[in-house]
Amino acid sequence: MQITELFSAQLEREAVISRRALGRVPEGRPDWKPHEKSMPLGYLSTLVATMPSWVAMIITQDELDLNPPGGGGYKPPATGTNRELLQAHDESVSRAREALRGTTDAHLMTTWRLLVAARVVQESPRHAAIADTFTHLAHHRGQLSVYLRLNAVPVPSIYGPTADDKSF
Repeated sequence: MQITELFSAQLEREAVISRRALGRVPEGRPDWKPHEKSMPLGYLSTLVATMPSWVAMIITQDELDLNPPGGGGYKPPATGTNRELLQAHDESVSRAREALRGTTDAHLMTTWRLLVAARVVQESPRHAAIADTFTHLAHHRGQLSVYLRLNAVPVPSIYGPTADDKSF
């Protein structure tokens, strides 16, 4: 089995799980957060929705600068409604799916870099960066499930049943 096939299968599994959680994000609470040091619900849900597109970015770009000299950088899509949030997720998954179809295992062995203000903070093979992206997604989706619980929203099954969803 190819690495691209493994990642494609993982993308499909994770996309369903993320979509299930994102579908329950309450509208009208983008600034809500459980603690002053926590990220706001709107930012977190957009992050979970768009994180699959990182797979495409890792495949198609040699690096990402989180704080590029001269400013600019990534601007998240508008996700003020649940429909927009789910649409952003579907588009993100589609970009990842297409990039995985168009790459090779040999390309995934090449180096990818993460920079902050032009300084390299991480350098690894693309396949490692993609694997880390799936782990990072699971982490933030877990945070989102806590946010849902604290907003009295039924938590969907993720990797197994929850107190609210035993249909797993």
